[in-house]
Amino acid sequence: MNTDASLATPRATKDATADGVFKALVATAGIFVLLALVGAAISMFMNQTPKERPLTHDLIGHLMAALGAKVDRVIINDLKSETYFARLIISAENELFEKKIIELDGRPSDCIALAIQQEAPIYVSRDVWDEVEDRSDVLRQLEENGQQGESEA
Repeated sequence: MNTDASLATPRATKDATADGVFKALVATAGIFVLLALVGAAISMFMNQTPKERPLTHDLIGHLMAALGAKVDRVIINDLKSETYFARLIISAENELFEKKIIELDGRPSDCIALAIQQEAPIYVSRDVWDEVEDRSDVLRQLEENGQQGESEA
């Protein structure tokens, strides 16, 4: 795999999907739209929505904090048969101040939710950017339709 990666910024826009939200990753290399299965969790973290009880991603974040670990970064590193793959890079430090880096496979949607929760950067590998179309036009259209829908309400 090529190690070149672009920093990406998650954006959300309303649309007529199951959870009502399309996810998009935006980077200087372009835009691709990622419909996330845990879109509600990503949206809640992006909007800092208060929750009555901790959700699964909250539990994972609390567990990591209790163990002295945090999300260092997320890399969306592969695309096979229209399925994205991601790596969650975690750094942990124990009571002896020994630092350990842990790299885990994860669904991009889960990794993105955890990265947003912990304010960690999200990267997209050059290999993935080379595989997908720049969807700037789709995001622009979704945002325009969402703004029109909000102003009509």
